[in-house]
Amino acid sequence: MSKIGVVCKLFFGFIVFCLLQICYVQPGLATEGGGGAYPNGAEDFMAGAVPPPGTYLVNYFTYYSADRLNDKSGDSSVPGFKLNVTGNVMRMIHVTNKTLLGASWAMHAFVPIINVDVTTPAGNNDKLGFGDIIIDPIILAWHSKNLHVAAGVDVFIPTGAYNSTRMANVGRNYWTFEPVVGVTYLSDNGIDLSLKLMYDINTINTATDYTSGNEFHMDFSVGKKFDALTVGAGGYLYQQVTNDKQHGATISNSKGSAVAIGPQLKYDYKNMSFTLKYIMDVDSSNRPEGNNFWFKTSYAF
Repeated sequence: MSKIGVVCKLFFGFIVFCLLQICYVQPGLATEGGGGAYPNGAEDFMAGAVPPPGTYLVNYFTYYSADRLNDKSGDSSVPGFKLNVTGNVMRMIHVTNKTLLGASWAMHAFVPIINVDVTTPAGNNDKLGFGDIIIDPIILAWHSKNLHVAAGVDVFIPTGAYNSTRMANVGRNYWTFEPVVGVTYLSDNGIDLSLKLMYDINTINTATDYTSGNEFHMDFSVGKKFDALTVGAGGYLYQQVTNDKQHGATISNSKGSAVAIGPQLKYDYKNMSFTLKYIMDVDSSNRPEGNNFWFKTSYAF
């Protein structure tokens, strides 16, 4: 079997594992604070393709707004709830000219700046600052004529400010280890089918003695390339697959889920690209439900 065939077999095995996990999920409270370490919906077209050797800068600007915090049945559970999150994330990617296991070897790091504004019946709270830094020193990418596969483990480092008595925090105060598999199929006539699959393993928040459950989620997109312009739609699926724990005890029904979708556009210009997308939460349990605007720019040095 070819190396790309082996990678594909591992990839589909990963999908089966995650889907088997999801079969046993009953919706409930989603992770501590109702969110996860990864900003769902961040990736889109060509999510599985790593560029040629070189250094690249990708900048993500995002604005998320929600006026619902849903319970396990998907009903609004907090009257007067409002959440606004504005973020700018700088991502440096370096693709080496070396190979490992027949794959290109790359590495990346993310540095986020985030502003969080939360309103509940208890009052309003906001916080601006650097969020949790993300690193991955070993990203492996395999390429064939139409299929591109990339894999790695992103590590979320708890560098962002956190206070257990504050509603708005820019850090989560725990480590997250996230195995990632990205896959892109780009047809000869310009059809782009992309997935980014992730499985988050969260450590304990020592300030609250709380451990958020493990999470499976995927970003997806479908598009058609017309010369420099790609037009399509995308979004994400999210499912928490294990219950949260606090003080060593399992919190029953503490699993959340979400589905979101929306239109997206990408324009390539010389050594740059620009992506616009608008993603709407269409179903959410034990999580906020709102809308997300993204503007992503990529630059090749």
